[in-house]
Parts: sequence; C-alpha cells; structure tokens
Amino acid sequence: MTSDELKKLPKIELHCHLDGSLSKSFIQTRLGRAVSEGELSVNDDCDSLKTYLEKFSLPGQCLTNEEGLFGAGYDILSSMKKENVKYAEIRFAPLLHVTEKMNTEQVIRTTLQGLKKGKEDFGVEYNVIVCAMRHHDETENYKMIKTAYEFLEQGVCAADLAGAEAAYPMSNFMKLFSKVKKLGMPFTLHAGECGSVKNILDSVEAGAKRIGHGIAMTGHPDVQRILKDKHIGVEMCPLSNLQTKAVRCIEDYPIKEFLNSGILATINTDNRTVSNTTLVKEMNFVQQFCGISDEEIMLMIKNAIDVSFANDDLKHKLSQIIKGE
Repeated sequence: MTSDELKKLPKIELHCHLDGSLSKSFIQTRLGRAVSEGELSVNDDCDSLKTYLEKFSLPGQCLTNEEGLFGAGYDILSSMKKENVKYAEIRFAPLLHVTEKMNTEQVIRTTLQGLKKGKEDFGVEYNVIVCAMRHHDETENYKMIKTAYEFLEQGVCAADLAGAEAAYPMSNFMKLFSKVKKLGMPFTLHAGECGSVKNILDSVEAGAKRIGHGIAMTGHPDVQRILKDKHIGVEMCPLSNLQTKAVRCIEDYPIKEFLNSGILATINTDNRTVSNTTLVKEMNFVQQFCGISDEEIMLMIKNAIDVSFANDDLKHKLSQIIKGE
C-alpha cells in the first residue's frame, strides 16, 4: 500500500505509552518553552534501551498535575485521529504521576476524563492499560492495580508491567500477577524485549493475555507454538525495537516469522514521539523492509481487534469498520 492508502486505512493500536507519545506542541505549551526534536526523540544512533528511556524526562515534567494529565489524554487522541486510528489502548504508569496533591485515583480519573473529551472531539475509541513498574515495590504496585480495578470497564481495560526488564526479570513478579489474576484484572506484560525467552514463558504462566514485544521468541518455534495455541497476542513495535537494540538489524526483525507461525501478531508504535513514528510509518517500514504484504497488514489489524481488551460490542463495531460496513 502507498502511504496515502495506509493513512486512510482504519487502524487499531494496542501498545502505545502516553508519556512517550505526547505531541511537541503539547510539551512546549506545558513547559512554556521551545523544545528541539533531539530533546524529544531518538535518532538512528540510539545505542540502547537506557539511552531511549532518557527521552522520557521532559514529557514526565508535563504530567505533574490534573491539567497536564487531562491535556495528555486529549492530545494523544488528537494525534491518532490524524492517521485514522479507530481504537487505541493507551498505557501509562499512574504511580509515576502521584504527588502530594494528587493520589492514584485522581491520576487515573483525570487521565480518563481527558481521553473521554478526546473521544468526543475526535471520534477515537479508547481504553487504558495501567502499568506497574518493575522498580516499584510490590505492595505499591498491587495497591495501584486495585485502585485501577475500580475503573475496569469504565475506561480501564487491563494492567501491564513495564520498566527495565533485564534488571527485573518476570520471575520477580509471579506473586504480584497471581494476585492480579485473582482480582480479575486482565493483563498484558512487557517480555522478551531484552533477550529473555524465560520472561515470555513466565508471563504466559502468570496468565498474560498478550505479550509486549516478545522479540526473544525469534528462532524458538516451540515457544511460538505455545502462544499460538493459547491465543496470546503479541504487540510488536518495529522501529522502537530497532532503536532500543532489541534486534540488531532490520534483517533480524521477526514479524514475518511470527505471522508465519500463526502467532496473533499486531503492529504498534510503542512511543510515537520518542521513536518519531506513527502507525502509518510502522506499516510502511515492515512492508518495505520485512516483506509484509497488504493482506498481512490487514491480518494484523484484525488480530488487534481479536486480542484487544475491548468488550464484545466494541469489537463487533470495530470489525464492521475494518470491513467498510
């Protein structure tokens, strides 16, 4: 497909971090000063996940009060509208934004209010995934998820685990997500971004409905078969994975391998601003460099509906939109 055709295509996004996807204009307004592209986005010389994560400093400064969180929710749907995203699951870590004046409940509620206003103005359907952070205390993470559970099916759809995967393996969080599962909160988990197949297997054992990135499954057909058989979706983020060195080079990117194995792979941006990307750019990229066909682009959009945390009515509505009905 051409870029224009991809732009017109109704799209679904399942792996998009709020703080890493704020528009330059929003950040400049919040900070009250001009910012350069280099302050917000990595370039082709990005050497590691550590360097990549340094770009989250400025957007974090924009999300310290209710005005910032409301505006962020509105801003991200404004960006998505421009490339015809019809549904997005937007994730963020509420505990990173708690202050003396704003508790976890207020953080979640205010962000949802901004997204609700964005949906009204831009017509983009949404849900929120709350991220527990690997470097946070288990008690605090579970307390946050319990608070978010009060918003389940009222804007919140699931939980996640994010942060430095190499330093904090999934084996450290089996107890936490056993409790989350018992609570009844669905979850996706970042796993396999930093080379550990075990983190993926542990995530599956914990009960994850989706895996974020999953790159470490490359060349492991046995693991891929497990995900296929269990109907577990994989949220792939091509440009981000290249920038963070989750893969060494374009030729190593496993999106075709995963699709060929029957995995429910989806295509996502991860961090629109930090990675300087859009869904159109990601789709263009995998078609140009990974041999992805037009039919496989459509398959990944359908996969995204299938493995989304949307309710059945919304899934049906999205399926009709994708079919052009």
